[in-house]
Amino acid sequence: MNEITATGQSVTEAVNSALAQLNTTKDRIDITIIDEGKKGIFGIFGSRPAVVKAVKKPDPIEEAKKFLLDIGEKMGALIEVEVKQDGKNVQFILSGDKIAILIGKRGQTINSLQYLTQLVINRYSNQYFNVLLDAEDYRKRRNDTLIQLAERLASKAVHTGQKIALEPMPSYERKVIHSALAGNRKIKTYSDGNDPHRHIVIEPFKTK
Repeated sequence: MNEITATGQSVTEAVNSALAQLNTTKDRIDITIIDEGKKGIFGIFGSRPAVVKAVKKPDPIEEAKKFLLDIGEKMGALIEVEVKQDGKNVQFILSGDKIAILIGKRGQTINSLQYLTQLVINRYSNQYFNVLLDAEDYRKRRNDTLIQLAERLASKAVHTGQKIALEPMPSYERKVIHSALAGNRKIKTYSDGNDPHRHIVIEPFKTK
């Protein structure tokens, strides 16, 4: 039940009745006052109850989860979705027999799904959520690969004295590269270009 009309001796009482029947809190519903009510003479004669309409707001995390389940079904990969939330950070962990379909080549599919899931969850939310999609520990494996790539290309940049532009990456992957090379005093890193082509540049410090 996501919608109800409730009554009470006052608007407040009618709202509280609606909350109890919907088993939710005030921040999770939209209230429309249909009738503010009337106390009447001596509180009895001519009195009229207050009437409100309460509509339960969609839960942003549940909507995002339903989106992922629907996408998986349409792609022919039935999945299960585990949700982990830490404040404004929400992680969706996908699992299933054909999960590789949702990861895609070099993570392109899961990165696109992550972007779309973030749009969905924030469409239904009053606060901004950061979304991370993972499957079969892909993010950890990808991070390890990025760190190895960063160290190898940093060495190449120092050896050749030339700056190196990496392939376009989403912001959280660029952060992995920046962090991995933050302690290297022989090079500097910075992001260049505009999304979706924004990429990292590794540039060696010129020696005098």
